[in-house]
Amino acid sequence: MREIQFREALREAMSEEMRLDPRVYLMGEEVAQYNGAYKVSQGMLDEFGPDRVIDTPIAELGFAGIGVGSAMNGLKPIVEFMTFNFSLVAIDQVINSAAKVMSMSGGQYGCPIVFRGPTGNAGMLSSQHSQNFENWYANTPGLKVVVPSNPYDAKGLLKSSIRDNDPVIFMESELMYADKGDVPTEEYLVPIGQAVVKRVGSDVTIVSFGKMMKVAYTAADELQKEGISAEVIDLRTVRPIDYPSIVESVKKTNRLVVVEEAWPLASLSSEISYHVQRYAFDYLDAPVHRVTSLDVPLPYAPTLIEAILPSVARTVKAAKSVLYRN
Repeated sequence: MREIQFREALREAMSEEMRLDPRVYLMGEEVAQYNGAYKVSQGMLDEFGPDRVIDTPIAELGFAGIGVGSAMNGLKPIVEFMTFNFSLVAIDQVINSAAKVMSMSGGQYGCPIVFRGPTGNAGMLSSQHSQNFENWYANTPGLKVVVPSNPYDAKGLLKSSIRDNDPVIFMESELMYADKGDVPTEEYLVPIGQAVVKRVGSDVTIVSFGKMMKVAYTAADELQKEGISAEVIDLRTVRPIDYPSIVESVKKTNRLVVVEEAWPLASLSSEISYHVQRYAFDYLDAPVHRVTSLDVPLPYAPTLIEAILPSVARTVKAAKSVLYRN
């Protein structure tokens, strides 16, 4: 084991897979000469050359389409969006091409492609650069959607995503690229679609993913100070969702709080809440409580950002509400 940054874990995953498989390549804005907008691809141009680490114009629809076409013809592209806000420009290629080519071709063509980049709030970037689309992409049959929360999972899940035969949406956080964590020196994979219980507890289950796991961990710490034992689950993948892990936890704790950064309407927390009431209704001692961003575009002012995003205080309050409801 050694401690490395989140961005370094991603770089190792891509580089290792590119060394193993000559069909794998990276393309996107500033990934080559500039070493990546967030330095995720630093040094990769020097090792793999301009044929496999490719700078693109500011034309997401165009280079996403090139990636899809090359995947259909036997290559394994990694397409980096500088932010998933910009993926909206390319969403036709993601939704109507990558996600559907297998079924529309009757299995004659696959599309083994990874679309990756940062998602969600990253500070004072205002409304158009602070959005979460995990639930949008998770709503689409044909896609897999991965949202890691730490360097270990980031590397193992990205390697699994690159090897997968289906198109994968791989969402990171700009605010986590410098986070450090233990990562093995030897090769390993983290399976797509498998959640993990990060903390064992008995009183309430807190489910989250991505950078909101930090909120979940801190909330669990605060609850523990008051004698409340919270079980914390990291989904890691939001399509497919590991429903059995959530249901089994709720059967033990009898209470559930779901924390996610997206807006509340038609969110992943809505889907999880439905599934739990459908398959664990008799075990629930209180209604499921969701902690999401407020239903407004994220503004620029830091005070307003703080008020709108999910917080430790709101999560603690939600946990107490399902424990001490009248």
